[in-house]
Parts: sequence; structure tokens; C-alpha cells
Amino acid sequence: MFRNASRVALAVLGSAALAATAALPASADGHHRHTPQHWRSAVVLGAIQYDSPGRDDRSNRSLNAEWVTVRNTGRTPVNIKGWSLSDKSGHSYRFGNLRLAGHSQIRVHTGYGHDNRWSVYQDRRNYVWDNNRDTATLRNDHRRIVDQESWGWGHRR
Repeated sequence: MFRNASRVALAVLGSAALAATAALPASADGHHRHTPQHWRSAVVLGAIQYDSPGRDDRSNRSLNAEWVTVRNTGRTPVNIKGWSLSDKSGHSYRFGNLRLAGHSQIRVHTGYGHDNRWSVYQDRRNYVWDNNRDTATLRNDHRRIVDQESWGWGHRR
């Protein structure tokens, strides 16, 4: 009898381990923009204006109408000093000493301007975000991908 009970216990434990392993990929799939190499964070990409409204005349006004929002969805502040925002072509913006309050956001504009608590500026003279097809990638100060958003023809989610 003891031997049968041991076999039943082993079968139950083995089934439970198999079920837990099978359920793992489904729970790890949470957010459609993340892949296994991504690091989970309360800081994510928000709205993106990749196609500056109006004529693309490379004026500072037009450049600053192109932006990416970085949001802190958590309750506690996060220091994003050393974090970076980049596109597929390799353009990259590194955040200075910036503490993003809980449940707040900041816009990263392409052109020139004065950084404040709502907006920071990349100080570029050319557009960054390709309106046909591009990917915005947010990395933490350890260069781990925190969030990614793609748009345009041929991108995959």
C-alpha cells in the first residue's frame, strides 16, 4: 500500500510540475510589446506622434510636433537618469538627471527647447521618427529593453 501511495504522490507531483511548466509561457506573454529579453518596469512608452502634423519643413516648431511620451504607471517615483530612447536607425536620446513622479509622464520632443517637468528636447535639426516604419525603444541605465513600440507597414507585434 505504501508503494502505491508513493506512486500516486509522484504522479500527482509530476503532473503538477508539467502543468506549471505548460502554463508558464502563457503568463509570461502579458504585454504584446515585450519579448523575453525585456525587463518589466512601471515606466513604459505612451503616446507617440511620429508624423509631425502639417508640412515637414524642418522648422523647430515642426520638429517639436514629433514626440514620444514616457509614462510612469506606478505609484512611486523612478529616476530615469541614464535611460535611453532610440529608433531603428540608431538615433538615441539619453535622459539626464530626471525623476519621473508616480503616475506621471514626460514628452521627448525632437527639436530644440528648454527642458521642464513635462517635456525634454533632443535638440536635433532633423526628424527622428520615420512615419512609414520605425520602432521606438526605451532602455534602462543597464541597457535592458524596458518597452518597445513599432508602427508602419510590415511591423510585427
